[in-house]
Amino acid sequence: MSKELREIFIHGCNEKIEKKGDSVGLSFYAFFKNNNDNPELLMEAANWWIMQHKLDHFEKAVKIKALVLSESSPNLT
Repeated sequence: MSKELREIFIHGCNEKIEKKGDSVGLSFYAFFKNNNDNPELLMEAANWWIMQHKLDHFEKAVKIKALVLSESSPNLT
């Protein structure tokens, strides 16, 4: 996973958890704006979410954050 995507996932999860609590669910689309200005990054996210981890469409933000952190450097929180 690219550094850019890790940062987007961590930031997005932190934001959603802060606003709605630990039980909030989201999809990989939640990390992107409605306009598709970076299709390569969107495809990387889709591949990571669907193909690599076989996640459901909606998953808990805390689960996604934990997965990303388990695959990345320890100073991304």
